[in-house]
Amino acid sequence: MEPFDAIVEYLTHGRNGTLATIISRVGATPRGAGAKVFVGDDGKVFGTIGGGCVEAEIWYHARTVTKEGIAKKLRYALNGKTVLDEGMICGGTVELFLEPVTTKHVEVYKKILECFSGGERALTITSAEDLPFTKTLITENGGTVGDPLQTDFTREEFERLLCSPSPSVKDGLVIEAVVPFPLLYVYGAGHISQYISKMAKTVDFHVTVIDDRQNFANRERFPEADEIIVEEFQDVFDAVRPSPNGYAVIVTRGHKHDAVVLEGVLKQPPRYIGMIGSRRKVKILFDDLRRKGVAEDLLRMVHAPIGIDIGADTPQEIAISIVAELIKVRRRAG
Repeated sequence: MEPFDAIVEYLTHGRNGTLATIISRVGATPRGAGAKVFVGDDGKVFGTIGGGCVEAEIWYHARTVTKEGIAKKLRYALNGKTVLDEGMICGGTVELFLEPVTTKHVEVYKKILECFSGGERALTITSAEDLPFTKTLITENGGTVGDPLQTDFTREEFERLLCSPSPSVKDGLVIEAVVPFPLLYVYGAGHISQYISKMAKTVDFHVTVIDDRQNFANRERFPEADEIIVEEFQDVFDAVRPSPNGYAVIVTRGHKHDAVVLEGVLKQPPRYIGMIGSRRKVKILFDDLRRKGVAEDLLRMVHAPIGIDIGADTPQEIAISIVAELIKVRRRAG
């Protein structure tokens, strides 16, 4: 269970805890700025900021923050003593922000989860230590949830903060962008797709599975998928099309269907397009699209054969290679 899922579950049941976030780092550290871990009031831990001695330290301080309801910042050095004691060899320094998680702000945390899955960007503005604790969420469209806003932003500053990959600190406030999960569209609901869906969900993709066969594209086979669409491949683009920042994985049951989907996807190409198949198959499909007038620069966007070359053979291994490539493209874009 991820930190915000756990937070909403705890608050829904009247429990509380502490959310720890890395707000800055210097040097080599296990996780980057923005990484989070939630420590429930029962001591259970969800998420990770790097493990080992860092999380042990956070667990200790989180108990105090939960009890007192006061946010605090900590600076933690992975120094030589840490290396000797814990076997960690990072050698960097992280600054951490610990905030009390209480039912007062349950709607803020619910809205964060909604933004993750719904595709809406937002900012969270949280008061740091030595200030009365407040937490506010502002969506990109101006909607506000939580406490009254403690500071003003120009439109330019707001847009800059929305695009910032790391938390910022301004006037004693911790400001962080809520970035929606990247949207993954999996065309085809065969065995490989089942593993792609499972693995992609574990690394925070919003997964939509599309197939023309209801006995394949169903909740029993894809329990973790966010959306399942049963539609003819040539018709599905009238109803749903990958967003410009989305990811399209084409793994249908045959060349004919792959060709239909690839042609449809290329009409408004997303960030990533990958298609399974041999080099011979890819050449045949590409040649056909060239005859139909598809530009060469569009064809160069397609990752085909799909996935990172790890010598994959089984459906599970092929899925790993594909999801690894999705992660590589996502990190490069970020």
